[in-house]
Amino acid sequence: MPGAPTGAPALDAWFLREVLPLEADLIRYFRRNWQNRNDVRDLVQDVYVGIYSHFAGLPDGELPRNARAFVFTTARNTLIKKFHSLRVVPIDTVGDIENLTAQSDQPSPERAVLARDELRRLQGALDELSPRCREAFVLRQIDGLSRREIAERMGLSDATVREYLAIGLFKLSDLFFGDASDHGRSA
Repeated sequence: MPGAPTGAPALDAWFLREVLPLEADLIRYFRRNWQNRNDVRDLVQDVYVGIYSHFAGLPDGELPRNARAFVFTTARNTLIKKFHSLRVVPIDTVGDIENLTAQSDQPSPERAVLARDELRRLQGALDELSPRCREAFVLRQIDGLSRREIAERMGLSDATVREYLAIGLFKLSDLFFGDASDHGRSA
């Protein structure tokens, strides 16, 4: 449903107020759905340019009320264009092709319950790790630091960080995908 009328000042204000605050969510979206992390900032900029130029070309148009839905639809379309622009798309280029649908403002009640349950299970698994192992795993998986950066920050060797990351991955894999084998590791 349409919102405020466009025009340079109105468009600029809407863009600053509604679109730019979604940058962190956009970055997470592209990190989940695009393998090459070096492309993420460029993809975000492509979304911004696409949105701004779309409305700048509409002299008497109106801005969408649901900016989030519009932004993530644009992000999805940006990824689709990127896929089509590649001659050969390796299967591992996309993090999860089924998650390329536009995100809505609110998850369904079922999805919210499942997400809370998964978060509880994840927290439980993380709580089973030793504090140092948990810290290394969170720095890698949540903060996106490299092993070298983690080793420097924690004052550890690269081999120790690699071991901590493997332990964390095995524990989480066991939790979410079943204990297919005993890894013989402890945190």
